[in-house]
Amino acid sequence: MRRRQPALTDFLFFWLLTPGFCLLLFEMFDLSTIKWHATRHEGVFIHVLRRDDETKDATVFIRMQPGCGYPAHRHVGVEEVLILQGGYRDERGEHRAGDYIINPAGSTHHPLALQGTDDCIMLAVAHGGIERQG
Repeated sequence: MRRRQPALTDFLFFWLLTPGFCLLLFEMFDLSTIKWHATRHEGVFIHVLRRDDETKDATVFIRMQPGCGYPAHRHVGVEEVLILQGGYRDERGEHRAGDYIINPAGSTHHPLALQGTDDCIMLAVAHGGIERQG
């Protein structure tokens, strides 16, 4: 088994626990300058920061327009999410800007961006990738 060098994203969420990190992230990234790529899902866009083809780990920015969402999927490993703007609803309730969510390995959900708010923009780290449901 090939051992890889740790990446910045491996340590990123340790720092999320630091007060004010969300504000720091806003200062580091001007969300309006991110180069978004359309997905096959209406109103859902992605910007990949890191993807490991071997482990299926991925670190991405996701943007969902109000009322749009990502299809139901299962998390192979833990998924960590920091909502930067707007919010979304899933089977566990509503999540809004500043919320840090951990979706356990094996969990499934169907996120849908909240209506009447800004686009939902989040930073997500999916350990082991995802599997689409249905």
